[in-house]
Amino acid sequence: MSGGDFLIVCLGNICRSPVVAEVLRQRFAAAGRSVTVDSCGTGGWHVGHRADARMREAARAAGYELSAHRARQIEVADFQRFERVLGMDQANLRDLAAQCPPALRHRLGLFLPAAGIDDVVEVPDPYYGGPEDFRQVIALAERGADGLLAQLGG
Repeated sequence: MSGGDFLIVCLGNICRSPVVAEVLRQRFAAAGRSVTVDSCGTGGWHVGHRADARMREAARAAGYELSAHRARQIEVADFQRFERVLGMDQANLRDLAAQCPPALRHRLGLFLPAAGIDDVVEVPDPYYGGPEDFRQVIALAERGADGLLAQLGG
C-alpha cells in the first residue's frame, strides 16, 4: 500500500465511519503521516446531521472528538479523489461497487481486511446496540488504524 488518501464509508455516516476517520486522523498525525481522511455514508437520510450522540460520547471517553462532524453522502467524485475507499461491511462495499466507475473499483475495499486484520471482517453497526457496541467500534477502529500504519511503514 502506497499511502494516499482514505475515505471511510458506512451506511448513514453518523456512527462507524466518523469515528474510524477520526481515529485514523489522530493515529496518522501522531506517526507524522500526512494523509487526508474523510468519511461519508452510502445513504443520504442523515446528511447534515451530527454524529450519533452515543458515538460522540463513547468517542470522547476514548479521546476522540466528533463534535465538528456533519454527515454526508458519497458522491461520484469521491471515487476519483480518494486513493482508498473503505467500507465498514459487505453491504457498504456492495453499494460502493454499484456506484463506483468500473475503472476505479480497485480503490474499494473493506476497512479491517485492508488494514491486515483477518479475525474480524466487518465493523458491526452499533446503532441498535448499547454502549459496549459503540466501544467495540472504537476498539476496531484503533486496531485498523494501527494495521494501516504498519502497512505504510509508520
